[in-house]
Amino acid sequence: MVVKEVLLLGDPALREASEPVTDFNELTDILADLKDTLTWAQEHYGMGRAAAAPQLGYLKRVVYVQMPDRSFYLVNPEIEQRSEETFEVWDSCFSLEAAFFVKIPRHRVIEVQYRDEDGGMHVEEFRDDMSELLQHELDHLDGVITGRPA
Repeated sequence: MVVKEVLLLGDPALREASEPVTDFNELTDILADLKDTLTWAQEHYGMGRAAAAPQLGYLKRVVYVQMPDRSFYLVNPEIEQRSEETFEVWDSCFSLEAAFFVKIPRHRVIEVQYRDEDGGMHVEEFRDDMSELLQHELDHLDGVITGRPA
């Protein structure tokens, strides 16, 4: 198991936009490091549902979600549709060491197009807590932390 150090607020890499994945063969380390690091964080801190590659220093458009009922990778994810309806959430982040929370609005429903780790294409609708989670993680891919651009 390789547990990578999570980049913290202030690291300039967290404010950079990530590059799309064009070669799925380059994903082996990124996928393993995301899974190992998130698993370790969940076991040691009792929190966390997902991690984005930029948080580990990889400026690639990759997110890993790990929840009790489902674990999956999103490669090159893009939000295709957003509901008009929004809701406010208290948001924090491993890159903030979960030291403080920020109240931000999120879309209640989003539709995301993404590829899995094998390159298969998916389009999926996410609601409520999953919608909020994925908006947070996809923000990381665009160099945005807690819904606030630089």
